[in-house]
Amino acid sequence: MRIGRPRTLLSLILVGLGLVVLPLLLAVGNAVFELNDLMEQSRLTVNASRDSTRANERVSQSLTNLRRQAGQYIALKEANPDEAADAYNRYRAQTESLSLSLAELARLEHPTTVDDQLDVVFTQLAALSALLTAPGTTIDDINENVDVMATAAATIRTSMRDDIDDRLSALESDTRATQTTLFWQTAALIPGTLVLVLFFVLLVGRPMRQIDRAIRELGRGDVGHPITVSGPADLETLGRQLEWLRIRLAESSAEKNKFLRHMSHELKTPLANIREGTELLLDGAVGTLDRQQQEVTGILRENSVKLQRLIENLLTFSAWQAKTASLDITQFELKPLVFGTLSQHRLVIANRGIKLDLDIAPIGVRADEGKLRLVLENLLSNAIKFTPEQGTIAIKAGMDGSDLVIDVADSGPGIAPEDRGRIFEAFYQGRRLQDGPVGGTGIGLSVVHECVLAHGGTIDLVADSGSRFDGAHFVVRLPLRRADDRLRLAVANG
Repeated sequence: MRIGRPRTLLSLILVGLGLVVLPLLLAVGNAVFELNDLMEQSRLTVNASRDSTRANERVSQSLTNLRRQAGQYIALKEANPDEAADAYNRYRAQTESLSLSLAELARLEHPTTVDDQLDVVFTQLAALSALLTAPGTTIDDINENVDVMATAAATIRTSMRDDIDDRLSALESDTRATQTTLFWQTAALIPGTLVLVLFFVLLVGRPMRQIDRAIRELGRGDVGHPITVSGPADLETLGRQLEWLRIRLAESSAEKNKFLRHMSHELKTPLANIREGTELLLDGAVGTLDRQQQEVTGILRENSVKLQRLIENLLTFSAWQAKTASLDITQFELKPLVFGTLSQHRLVIANRGIKLDLDIAPIGVRADEGKLRLVLENLLSNAIKFTPEQGTIAIKAGMDGSDLVIDVADSGPGIAPEDRGRIFEAFYQGRRLQDGPVGGTGIGLSVVHECVLAHGGTIDLVADSGSRFDGAHFVVRLPLRRADDRLRLAVANG
């Protein structure tokens, strides 16, 4: 017959509790049994010592009285028969008392040598009675007889005391042995109990850790790893429910990304036609435009560029979510890239009177030019959106060792402290109202974050309190050597 393992967490806990508590109960029960046995032995030994002591004292007292009454009877037997008769009666009473005391000693637990001495006392007691009735008996004869009984009584007392001492020694030895046994039982029980506790903690902790890890992954949006929980049936059922939830979340995320990709692609075609038509109008392909017409056409072109950037952000975000985006590492100049990005925003910058503080090093960069342009466009668009009229935007780019460092700062209101931990989350726009000319989707900084991470870099929001750029200040750091390594690895893998 095979005993199955516990099927539920509750039954597992109960089994573990039973296995932990059972040895403790057995140890306590054994200790109680041993202590009760020692207490019973101690009680018997104490009672035996008390009874033997009392009986021996009565024997000694009876012998003393017996000696006195027998001597009085011998002394008065000839001179005063009446008083001699009273002395003899008292002697008989002491004889009966002595006999009772001797009988009590005989009933007590005693060594075998005591029996011989009791026989001696009884024999001498009978001889004493014969001496009292025999003619010519003297007090010396009486004393000699009683001395023999006293010697035997002393021997009995010594033998019984020695026996009590032996029993006490045996009790002490048993106590020490019991203490040693209980000590080693406890010493063996503690690590055994700890091992059992550790075993069941690991047995329960493993599925709990699996569930905790699965929940954390789902909370982070990581739905790419299957969830498997091994353990009691109810925890395995919970694991299957989490796996079902993961599949549903993955399907939902895939549908969302599919929708974003399709809608973005559908929007790009008419947008390209709008941009092409706008460029034709600005180039005078359909006739010369007056100043107001050129201004309106410029506004159309500017907003079409912004709309294109929003669509590109959606496509990039969708690609990162689907894990299909890759880096296209090329060699290019950084300064033209930055100024090209700025030129796309020149109308808004001019209309709002925003000043630019530029410090761009003329360096060549090996990175994904399109992703880096997207980073600059989103950071610049974010700065323009929150910078007030007549404000300032500072852009600084250069090398720090093998790292490309790009600083983008503005003189706007900055980012609220409660939003700083979530600004790189997709679709999070913060609690502060956006007072810029164009609203956002909340994925610009998320796309920036993904592009920077793809290069193995970092982006940080730093505080420049006290300076004229006390608004939002982002620092992008791209380790370009790592980007080169990624390129070589991609080439090597074919």
